[in-house]
Amino acid sequence: MLDVCLLGSGGMMPLPYRSLTALMARFNGSSILIDCGEGTQVSIKAKQWSFKSIDVICFTHYHADHISGLPGLLLTMGNAERTEPLKIIGPKGLERVVNALRVIAPELPFSLVFVELTESQEIIDLDGYKIEAFRVNHNVICYGYNIVIPRAGKFQLDKAKELNIPMCYWSKLQKGEIIVDGDKEYTPQMVLGDVRKGIKVTYCTDSRPTVSIAENAKGADLFICEGMYGEKGKEAKAVEYKHMTFYEAAQLAKEADVKEMWLTHYSPSLVRAEEYLDDVKKIFPNTKAGKDRKFVELDFEDD
Repeated sequence: MLDVCLLGSGGMMPLPYRSLTALMARFNGSSILIDCGEGTQVSIKAKQWSFKSIDVICFTHYHADHISGLPGLLLTMGNAERTEPLKIIGPKGLERVVNALRVIAPELPFSLVFVELTESQEIIDLDGYKIEAFRVNHNVICYGYNIVIPRAGKFQLDKAKELNIPMCYWSKLQKGEIIVDGDKEYTPQMVLGDVRKGIKVTYCTDSRPTVSIAENAKGADLFICEGMYGEKGKEAKAVEYKHMTFYEAAQLAKEADVKEMWLTHYSPSLVRAEEYLDDVKKIFPNTKAGKDRKFVELDFEDD
């Protein structure tokens, strides 16, 4: 199961009812944070989730509304007696930017491990899941992210018995381990069926629509995409500042054939996103207006 919470849905500046951009996901005891705008800590605390369990922080880019909450978060994680290393992923310049922000958070009881993205697409394998980063089209280098939980094939008891594989190895083979027993080698492929559909969440903010977004979001269970503008007549502004309208985001969701889309990263001038959903749903029916602390539990499909 993957828990997903949109911690902040605002762009540019925080509002009394809308924190700046951040997303948090939890899987198997590990937490992943994407972006860390102002208000991120407040939303995590309100959700009653743990700061200490954050293992990975991904940054889409280094505009202030996406990263300005980081120094305070690092201090809070340190005060929670965290000692394990923290992995931070982001575009070129990551270490320089984070260390500049750490001038006001200089002493931490844990180390930072930097993963700087340099290619148009990169995959980072983690414990039981992977993060896929893909370049998008903003006025600075910017990435979107997939959180992917793969799912192995179903364990085939008849094959295990037919091959006389000792029962003590079954659970290890199910977990993907290769077992060597004397001159015999047992591999997961010997007892597992075809790979089953896993869980996929795609997160993209601050970009014009691109082919790479549609391709990388293909088949996502949840597509969280920026909709800076819902009002008609803002198309030229979206092009100028390299953002998206609600309708452009909906078209991407349709092309990617995702299950559900949440809009996010609203302009401060956009007060009630829900007012524009009727027209958006004509393009992609399963569109939801994201809001701070909107939450969903995603589980594997039944066999």
